[in-house]
Amino acid sequence: MAAYRRAQSGGRRILIVSYHRVVSDFTGELQRSIPGLLISQETFRRHLEEANAAGYELASIGDAVDVMNGRRVAKKDLCVVTFDDGYRDVYRYAYPVLKQMGVPAITYLPTAFIGTNKRFNHDRLFHLLRRVQERHFRPLYDALPAPSLELLGPILSGQKTVSAALDDFIGEHPTRVLTDIIDALEQQLGGGPDLVPEQGDVMNWDEVRRMARDGFEFGAHTLGHTVLTLEPQEVVEREILESKRTIEAEVGITVRDFAYCNGWYSDEVIRVLSSNGFRSGVTTEDFPNRIGGDPFTLKRKVLWENFSLGMTGDYSSSLTACQFDDCFGVLGMSHPVPGKRPHHFSSASLGTMVAANIVSPEAAASPAKEVP
Repeated sequence: MAAYRRAQSGGRRILIVSYHRVVSDFTGELQRSIPGLLISQETFRRHLEEANAAGYELASIGDAVDVMNGRRVAKKDLCVVTFDDGYRDVYRYAYPVLKQMGVPAITYLPTAFIGTNKRFNHDRLFHLLRRVQERHFRPLYDALPAPSLELLGPILSGQKTVSAALDDFIGEHPTRVLTDIIDALEQQLGGGPDLVPEQGDVMNWDEVRRMARDGFEFGAHTLGHTVLTLEPQEVVEREILESKRTIEAEVGITVRDFAYCNGWYSDEVIRVLSSNGFRSGVTTEDFPNRIGGDPFTLKRKVLWENFSLGMTGDYSSSLTACQFDDCFGVLGMSHPVPGKRPHHFSSASLGTMVAANIVSPEAAASPAKEVP
């Protein structure tokens, strides 16, 4: 199967894997966090070992782009390690493993969060929705933003898990809708510090700089963790360019790589990247990368703990090897979700929509209450 994928890809496989949070106690963290964002430190270490055993060279994103563009000929298949969001867990638990094993990696930063006590909207909503469930709370929908029923209905009726409903909802609604729902739910639940998640803290700039000094790379991931295909062109440009400039100013590096929030992109978003000094954009599309392919639609395999759990509930080396060799994709057993989307707001409509739709990065990213 590996040989088949290699031939399909133009001679070499370029596997890009994506992680979010690397934690010390997976079972404990599972009780309070979005499951699909979590992987234990030990499983993460084993993933790196499995990739090496599967014949991959653990390479940088720049190496991968060079091989795709034909500027470099790879002697082995490439595996690139990436992290989204800049969670502090990555600094605490992934960084030491990567450094010890000599594995390069890139972390994509939503810069309005770095060095703050803010929590991402997806983590805040997950936390609030779990509180709703735990308290058997029945929201007053008339006092909530109109889209709230679309999010809460499937959860409270048992049709979807909190994680599944949240993932679907975030992909369809812009940042301002998410923050409006958060504010309204917090108000209905009575407020208080227990409505803001303790977990999910992000790195500060000193931690980013420390990793950068050790050779680890950083890319842009917008200012406010914004799904760009849901925003007007001016917001798209600001979210991309200010994120890039902030990292460059804080860390003293040149930022050339970008990760699309929610994995969604459009021709308009790619145009902004390609015309402003970026060399790549990574999606969450679980398809093979091909030599000669578009570096602004790089495919990634998003991994978490359960992707490596066998039938007995223990770590399975064989299953992990199947993930890295894309056995399920070759056999047609996986169903990747395409990331290319129509852009909801065109440039022609900006004149009448900008005032109503543009939200400052501070407003888009700030929680209703700071963590004490």
